[in-house]
Amino acid sequence: MSTHAKRERLLLADLLEAAGPDAPTLCGDWRTLDLAAHVVMRERRPDAAGGILLTALKERTERIRSEFAAKPYGELLTLIRTGPPRMSPYAIKQVDEAANTVEFFVHAEDVRRAQPDWTPRDLDPVFENVLWSRLEKAARLLGRRSPVGLVLRRPDGRTAVAHRGAPVVTVTGQPGELTLFAFGRQAVARVDLEGDKDTIAQVTEARLGF
Repeated sequence: MSTHAKRERLLLADLLEAAGPDAPTLCGDWRTLDLAAHVVMRERRPDAAGGILLTALKERTERIRSEFAAKPYGELLTLIRTGPPRMSPYAIKQVDEAANTVEFFVHAEDVRRAQPDWTPRDLDPVFENVLWSRLEKAARLLGRRSPVGLVLRRPDGRTAVAHRGAPVVTVTGQPGELTLFAFGRQAVARVDLEGDKDTIAQVTEARLGF
């Protein structure tokens, strides 16, 4: 496992352990047990993960995720910490880095920011640049359901167009915060929004992300 993915994996497991199995998350009505089961299923049953993106497969995905959720919570956390089995595509270092760095970062914040006393993480510049690189590549996909134009901008002025259209909302923040915003966590992302009031409201209520 690569440095960033491994670090975010272990942080996520630690946060899940500290919160316990019944704490809220930012993933709808999922509790921490549900989120842990999702993470394990995604790595250990990639054949069942299609429902994450495809509505037609959602019922099967949820059924298999529920089977993992029936396991002891501690066992799920051990499976997260130890990583995917050797035959999983996620066991390949490059795949792990590409597929899990942002995944685990977002889910770690799903646990942290669902708590009433959360504070933003202080991310190092190297990791912020990694998140920005991934966000630039995925921006159009993540912003495809925006009802208006959507531009993501770093404080240094670098931008990524998430959705073309008019009027436009420009979202300014550090890459980690922009990542959370683009992944549908608009309510907890520490960002500045530029645009008229009604247009901003549309963006903050839109179903962004995968």
